[in-house]
Amino acid sequence: MAYRMKQVPVQTSLSERPILTSCAVAEGKEGKAPLLLLHGFDSSLLEWRRLFPSLEAGGAETHAVDVLGWGFNNTEGVTSFGVEAKREHLYEYWRTYIKRPMVLVGASLGGSIAIDFAVEHPDAVEKLVLVDAQGFAEGVGNMATFPKFLAYAGIALLKSVPLRTYAFYLAFYKTTLNAMVDGMRVGRLHCLLPGWADSSVSFMLSGGYNVASKIPKVQQETLVIWGEEDKILPREYAERFQKELPRAQLELVKEAGHIPHVEKPSVVADLILNFI
Repeated sequence: MAYRMKQVPVQTSLSERPILTSCAVAEGKEGKAPLLLLHGFDSSLLEWRRLFPSLEAGGAETHAVDVLGWGFNNTEGVTSFGVEAKREHLYEYWRTYIKRPMVLVGASLGGSIAIDFAVEHPDAVEKLVLVDAQGFAEGVGNMATFPKFLAYAGIALLKSVPLRTYAFYLAFYKTTLNAMVDGMRVGRLHCLLPGWADSSVSFMLSGGYNVASKIPKVQQETLVIWGEEDKILPREYAERFQKELPRAQLELVKEAGHIPHVEKPSVVADLILNFI
């Protein structure tokens, strides 16, 4: 997946120069709506390393894109990393490189990003896929009120080896030590880049995503995929999505936790390919 990664220029109002945006793109068969994959909080497009090949094999045009402020984007000179900035960056990527209605796939916090984008830019989104998605949390909570020095201290913990390892332990239904080490290394790789702490603190102090009120406004047909053994976001949230989204169907993935696209990629790929 790292080998497939490239950087493309995305012009926004957030900086004078185009933002060099990291992505991996698979060409698909004509007649199918393209997929755009949005990773979770403080992650990168490498999160899709196991699902991406299956979607490509299924003939789907697939774009895995790093969310502004995370991943491997070159954000030198960017002035904001809040919700509006992330939405603008995503829209300009779509307008420049996709140019037609897409299927937006969001995992965890990427689900909040996808909901926000689908409501604000409905013409760009044909369908929606939410994978163990956040949507009912109130932004970043009290962290938005932290003094800046305390925010930087909290962010610094996010790239520590023990915390990243524990996070992957929680995210899996069943795992091994080797798998946790693999997840930790992949998950923290982008944290070593210049500017990561500044962009993460900027997002934290912006308040984060509050999309609960937008969920009933989603008009696109939506597929909700949920790991049955999710220890981070319980199954009740999946059922709430099914109830509150106007056009939703729910699919549960057995023996999978919070990241079924990593743990059961072939199952998730089949669900998405059938949906589109």
